Amino acid sequence: MTQLLDVTGAARWIRRDGAERILTRMAQYLEADYRRWESFEKIPRIASHTPLGVIELMPTSDGETYSFKYVNGHPSNPARGFQTVTAFGALADVDNGYPVFLAEMTLLTALRTGALSALAARYLARPDSRVLALVRAGSQSEFQALAMRGLLGIEELRVVDVDPAAMAKLRRNLEPLGFRIHDAETVDEAVDGADVITTCTADKTRATVLRADQVRPGVHVNAIGGDCPGKTELEAALLERARVVVEFAPQTRIEGEIQQMAPDFPVTELWEVLTGAAPRRRDAEEITVLDSVGFAISDFSALRCARDATAGTDLEASVDLVADPDDPKDLFSLVDVLAPVP
Repeated sequence: MTQLLDVTGAARWIRRDGAERILTRMAQYLEADYRRWESFEKIPRIASHTPLGVIELMPTSDGETYSFKYVNGHPSNPARGFQTVTAFGALADVDNGYPVFLAEMTLLTALRTGALSALAARYLARPDSRVLALVRAGSQSEFQALAMRGLLGIEELRVVDVDPAAMAKLRRNLEPLGFRIHDAETVDEAVDGADVITTCTADKTRATVLRADQVRPGVHVNAIGGDCPGKTELEAALLERARVVVEFAPQTRIEGEIQQMAPDFPVTELWEVLTGAAPRRRDAEEITVLDSVGFAISDFSALRCARDATAGTDLEASVDLVADPDDPKDLFSLVDVLAPVP
């Protein structure tokens, strides 16, 4: 039997352990896996684009465990009553190819995106960072805030969104958890005094939600909304001023902010920073950018974290996913369609 963590189980897990604690724990899994970067098979994700959105498959393997994630991104979905992003994924045993863990990954993707952003910020932001600006207050915003508090100690938020209801939603969700929240009317107001800025928009378009002149020296930027060809958030001039860190350069050059730049635009991969192969923040004045599009190793880490945290509990269910006849060569025996002639 394959173990299953469905949406109900995932939500109960988050309520049981607390989102901030899970985000902190997931960051540990992410760091451990990115530190063994060379162990993994790595390819850009496989994408199917339509005018309405994109559907993607994200596979990887470390030679012992295989994982994949199915994920969509449809920016117009909320207006039609659907989520912008939905996902599910699996872990399989490389030794025999059997799937061992199947999970919803809409919640898991939100957790791992927040955890990865905070992990990168812990290495790239100034150690005295205390204020986070959120440029948009959509589905990812609460996870970003909780992860930044768990890993950096940030409790002050400055938030701007074109939708007042989204800002009210964020305040409703986070103010009871102890955050100090300032609702800004403009991006300029939101980023004023911020040490870390997260941009997270959904529209599948070349947008500029953050300009170079809005980012002061010493700020770290998490650009996490751009994740497919033709979709960006940052002004190219900001990238030219900054040191840019990516997950997997061949994928990010297709999908990330750096799709705006020349093919040889210099970037650092995150694993290099985590292992010490590349420096952390060089000085207090350096501007750093995490150009994050989401990469398969992050989903591998999220699935491992969820599996380990829920194994052997009532949060999991079992699903009969693999046909397993007594005789491996007699699959037809499971059908049992033959009956004796009367």
